[in-house]
Amino acid sequence: MEAAPAKNNSTSPGSRAPAPISLRYRVEYAAVAGLLKFLGWLPHPLARAMCRVLAALCYWLWPRLRRVGSFNLHLAFPDWSPRRRRRALFGLFQNFGRMLADFAHFPQWTRDNIEKIIIYDGFENYERARAQGKGVLFLTAHFSNWELSSFAHGLYGHPLNFLVRHMDNPLLDRLINGYRSLSGGRPIEKTDSARPVLRALENGEAVGILMDQNMLPAEGVFVPFFGMLACTTPGPARIARKMGAAMVLGLTIWDAKIGKYRLRFEPVEWIKRDDPEEEIIANTANFTRLIEEYARRYPEQWLWVHRRWKTRPPGEEPIYRF
Repeated sequence: MEAAPAKNNSTSPGSRAPAPISLRYRVEYAAVAGLLKFLGWLPHPLARAMCRVLAALCYWLWPRLRRVGSFNLHLAFPDWSPRRRRRALFGLFQNFGRMLADFAHFPQWTRDNIEKIIIYDGFENYERARAQGKGVLFLTAHFSNWELSSFAHGLYGHPLNFLVRHMDNPLLDRLINGYRSLSGGRPIEKTDSARPVLRALENGEAVGILMDQNMLPAEGVFVPFFGMLACTTPGPARIARKMGAAMVLGLTIWDAKIGKYRLRFEPVEWIKRDDPEEEIIANTANFTRLIEEYARRYPEQWLWVHRRWKTRPPGEEPIYRF
């Protein structure tokens, strides 16, 4: 299995030495690494129970995230009662707890036991996309246990390249990407992803892209999301148009009825337009619509604590005033 590459700390004549690792970074690393090892040592059900308690504490002790989440839920579901919004938001925090426990146990999951926590749903849609032979764009979102999506897909025999943003703390960056890569996946730095992504698709590989985050004006296009314009990355649409890559929507969904996740694949149809830029925007809007449909169906599982509508079209007033 491929692990995340370690950063090269060597220097050559004329090159600048790497910045020293600060005490703060070392303390952060020790705390996170210790927590992951402790949770991974516990039986999985007990780790989940402890993380649910931790998530409940975070819900009450992190008012800023509660405020953002409640505000976003009010924007998306204006007809809901405050109690319904609080219930959805608390469910999201419980989802975070389950996600942490599962992530800590990544080193213990194998092809022989991964079905205990996640199963495929609609895998034929992924197979159909892969059979086209032009690589696969695995479109996904911050939904339920998104870290488990690429990890489990790799254990099932389909390692993913996936876009990530490097953390400021290089020790934590190596730690987290090391866990992510245990099933054979390969992280690609988001800010320098063009060539690696195109190369992967040329080789017929799959690339996972989270595409539900707010973008800066110069980086995104405005498409509807819950009835409001949201600045969204057009990258997946541009890549698909350039490379002819097949696309699927892949989301990990928690199914309480069976006590497992489902890795659900949906086909994504390409929308054609005469104007290339209009075609990019139309398909970006279509990708976003698919994510919205699942967020409406499973509101406790989407990342409401992210300021999704922060970037506004020119001339519009800010939505978030806190």
